[in-house]
Amino acid sequence: MSDAKEWYIAQGGQSVGPMTLEELRQGLASGRYTAETMVFRQGMDGWTPAGRVPELAGTGGGPAVPPPPVGGAGADEIDYEIHGHEMQFVEIELDPGEAVVAEAGGMMYMGNGIQMETIFGDGSSKGRGIMDALVGAGKRLLTGESLFMTVFTHKGTGKQRVAFAAPYPGKIIPVNLREHEGKIVCQKDAFLCAAKGVSIGIAFQKRIGVALFGGEGFIMEKLEGDGMAFLHAGGTIVKKTLEPGETLRVDTGCIVALEAHVDYDIQFVGGVKSAIFGGEGFFFATLTGPGNVWLQSLPFSRLAGRIWQAAPQAGGKDRGEGSVLGKLGGIGGFFDGN
Repeated sequence: MSDAKEWYIAQGGQSVGPMTLEELRQGLASGRYTAETMVFRQGMDGWTPAGRVPELAGTGGGPAVPPPPVGGAGADEIDYEIHGHEMQFVEIELDPGEAVVAEAGGMMYMGNGIQMETIFGDGSSKGRGIMDALVGAGKRLLTGESLFMTVFTHKGTGKQRVAFAAPYPGKIIPVNLREHEGKIVCQKDAFLCAAKGVSIGIAFQKRIGVALFGGEGFIMEKLEGDGMAFLHAGGTIVKKTLEPGETLRVDTGCIVALEAHVDYDIQFVGGVKSAIFGGEGFFFATLTGPGNVWLQSLPFSRLAGRIWQAAPQAGGKDRGEGSVLGKLGGIGGFFDGN
């Protein structure tokens, strides 16, 4: 019934409502809400853009949000399988004509009939002119990545497979962009590979605090399209779903990716003593819903720091764990020169 107060909207990181269907329609018609405003009522699968809700279609508030393209246009549709546990790789099955794009150096193996080609940018601007290709490549340069990427295209017959390996211990995260409104934001070294047609661009952080203290600098990577993308992160990966207004405080290095409408800010930890002696740094990230976020338990910077601390160049010593010499204290060091 249109007079039942059962509708909510997500606005400014908060859940607003309840309101009637007629009140929501009036808000859309007046432009107070838009087709991209996230709405929810009991019985829906989750928060949905107003332009995709049948009861609100054509009400106003700007053009309706088009549904993700299915087949034909957009990114190539690919099948995949992830192998392994701590050191994973993803094996992608390609039909003739299908392609996948990846960062240089990530390929593990590829079948007969798959051809490798270095391209300018990410290949998503094919058919849109040289200027679009230049802009796409320039965006990659701003993230600190190479101007070029590698595309693997199946130009033979039958099905063939190409595999991409994780660069360090962790997990590979498959993300279907169609299920995330066609866009996610991730740390710039998380991207592993994606179906050709997925755009790999940049996402500027609007707040100066995030830019200076967010751990990933002023720029993060933005993946857009309707295909599969594969991210990699360290340790164990957890996906958190935040409700409107729900806030999660996270170590800045533990953020892997977030949906585009999740609000990302930086907060000072509090007291100076906690900041200096707490071992967690001066700032942490605050993530405010609605939306999904992916977190990692072992950022690569943390892993590299522990390895460096244990290295002889940094003053670390071989403890000889489990050996007789190690248990006798300094005797082991006498024999190995430490």
